[in-house]
Amino acid sequence: MTAVAIWRALGGADARRRSLWGCFLGFSIALWTKTEIVRRGLNNSAITDASILVKHYSAGMAILAILYYIVAVYGHYPPEGDMARAVRVSRFIQRVASKTALFAFLLMTIMFFTIVDRSHPSDRFLSEHAGQWGATAYMTVFYTYLGSASAICLYQWAGAFRHENRKLLRVGLGMMAFAMVLGVVYSFGRMLFMWYWLVEQPSYHTAFDVDAGTEAMQQLLFVFFALGVSVPATENGLRRARAWRALARIYPMWHELMTAFPNMPMEPPRSRFEELTRRDVDADLQLNRWVHDMADAIEKLRHHVPDSLMAAAQDLADRGDAAAAQAYWIKAALAAKQQGTPAGPVAAFEQQQAADQDDEAAWLRRVAKAYKKTTPTQAQNLLADAGAPA
Repeated sequence: MTAVAIWRALGGADARRRSLWGCFLGFSIALWTKTEIVRRGLNNSAITDASILVKHYSAGMAILAILYYIVAVYGHYPPEGDMARAVRVSRFIQRVASKTALFAFLLMTIMFFTIVDRSHPSDRFLSEHAGQWGATAYMTVFYTYLGSASAICLYQWAGAFRHENRKLLRVGLGMMAFAMVLGVVYSFGRMLFMWYWLVEQPSYHTAFDVDAGTEAMQQLLFVFFALGVSVPATENGLRRARAWRALARIYPMWHELMTAFPNMPMEPPRSRFEELTRRDVDADLQLNRWVHDMADAIEKLRHHVPDSLMAAAQDLADRGDAAAAQAYWIKAALAAKQQGTPAGPVAAFEQQQAADQDDEAAWLRRVAKAYKKTTPTQAQNLLADAGAPA
């Protein structure tokens, strides 16, 4: 949690990133207060049991940051359609979340310093204060706030999970929703135990087992939440990796096309290493540029070859391989252009239809693979078969 908080602090300043940074920062502080050295150091300080107050402050601020993260996400949806209810709830959260948190923290602080028995430092606050009305009242305020906020997050993420079609994002939302299920059970479960213990005082071992069991549930919550938040980022990372692989595959064909038409790209083509290690352009954007650059170059090449070249390339391709046929055509057309064939009428060319950039990139990888195997001799023979002028 600490590492992610530091990483996200350096990742940008938009509302989503700020909210997630606040969330991970709050949870990381809360987790540090659970470690033995920090817990005992704070509890034995001038403010007895200070780790409890610090932990609850930080956890409360983390859950508040999650609520603001939800608002930042759902604020982009239009106020109609399937997500209309989520939008209304998010806007309501935005209006009341800060005031509710401020009231809860103020009330907790007053109760902590007045009615909670802090006559001696405690190591396990829940089990050591079992059956005490002051600690029960204090924890009721905190768990009501924490459980209610977790329930709101569960409502939003479960709704988004039902409407999401992207697989990885759906998995992430499912993990985050499950984490909030654990949060609701943890908060209200602990609160019910403390109220029950007011009626019937438990043994120390019973209270300790409940404390340890629910603590393990909370640790599992952190794991699922961290994994769930990371999955969408993983999806983006996988998408960038796919774009980078596509760039690596189609580079030779793109480079030769751009060399033939040096005024077409936004800037002169660089070496493979320089192009694939650029930091100034996102891989997706770079791939999109290359796709359009190659389409424009092919359109210009159509003026330098005979109309029959496409049919000749299709005859040469094994078993009607459309990608190989297109690769043969591009290689032959580039040879014709390099030989100084003057521009003429536009020639026939069969372009594969693609639903989106991913499909287009996948098709170009196939063409580039066949293009890499095409020799200059094959290109010349193909031009001769198509009746191109020598």
